[in-house]
Amino acid sequence: MSTKDTIINKLREAFLPESLDVVDESHLHEGHAGHRPGGETHFRVYIVSPAFEGKSRIERHRMINATLAEELAGSVHALAIHAHALGEKPR
Repeated sequence: MSTKDTIINKLREAFLPESLDVVDESHLHEGHAGHRPGGETHFRVYIVSPAFEGKSRIERHRMINATLAEELAGSVHALAIHAHALGEKPR
């Protein structure tokens, strides 16, 4: 299973999102720190979930980082997070 698939599966299980998009942006970071041949090192997550209702931006990021702790300690070098509750407008 790819790292992207693992991230998707873990986020779906933890947050039951209304919408989820995980983008592998590793190709944009060739030659930079943390990049490895084959990619799967830099990701951007767009997620909308009722689990984020009433949570601050930092709390949401901490929730996601905790869910993906194994990946962040291993193969994932960077994770950009866009997390919103239902009905919130993305910033």
